[in-house]
Amino acid sequence: MGLNATLFEPMDMSVAEVLLKEAKQILDDLGIPFFLRHGTCLGAVRDGAFIPWDDDLDIGSVIGLHGLTDEIVEQAAVEFRKHGYSADVIDSELHISVDLKKDGIQMDWTCYRIIDGNIYQWPVLKIPASLHENLKEIEFLGTTFMVPNPPEEYFRLKYGDDWETPKEAGEFEQEVLDLMEDHSQLSDSNNPLRLANQRDEAQHTGSIKVVGFDGETVAGAEVTLAPTSVLTGLDKTNTNSEGYVYFRLPEEACYVVAVDLDGRKEILYLEELKPNVEYLYAPDPEHPIGRANALIAQ
Repeated sequence: MGLNATLFEPMDMSVAEVLLKEAKQILDDLGIPFFLRHGTCLGAVRDGAFIPWDDDLDIGSVIGLHGLTDEIVEQAAVEFRKHGYSADVIDSELHISVDLKKDGIQMDWTCYRIIDGNIYQWPVLKIPASLHENLKEIEFLGTTFMVPNPPEEYFRLKYGDDWETPKEAGEFEQEVLDLMEDHSQLSDSNNPLRLANQRDEAQHTGSIKVVGFDGETVAGAEVTLAPTSVLTGLDKTNTNSEGYVYFRLPEEACYVVAVDLDGRKEILYLEELKPNVEYLYAPDPEHPIGRANALIAQ
């Protein structure tokens, strides 16, 4: 495993429940509407419980709806800190992300920006902002929370028509990438992502070298790269005979990197990549899923 790699582990559900309720109280006291999103929302609506392998809590708001502004988000982060949370505020083209941590639990409060009537959820999947104008109240954990309305349409757009079927860890990420490929054609981006298996010195700013379980370079491995914070689309290609793909990144940010080695696919959904860096991908047979920051800068 890479020197800086971390592993996502299922969160302590009892602690997660306490913190989700506490976050609700903080935001309610501030008069900030929010909704459950991603796996937290799916588990609450479909199962009436957290998804057993989920590793974080996901809540959201929409800037420009219900009076929410950038300044209010910053003020709320200060209030979370007063309640013992670490709160890192990250501003990007698509959203303001407030990364909250307390008692070993990660909570992501993402405040989305409306772009042409849509918000863009992980990694860059288009969701109509209208689903968040009149939120739906549901019962969950002995209290009430808001969810996109109707939630079934949100799940269909986010996870596909098969959203009602429970998935194992690692499976839903591929479904989201597939939907992004179908519905997020963004070739007109001013700063597009580029991925190819032949280096273009005028265009590419770095590379990913893929090796297999035996440490040998792998030709023909499919590599997919997708951003999480910029509106630039997804790209994919296969490694060349020396095991390389070359990239042009829109900016230094977090990206999703999927590597398919003869049908064994690993999706790294939180890789911090920089332009002008050469990276190495090596699979870890003991941890086929759940790694973050697994690419090794060379």
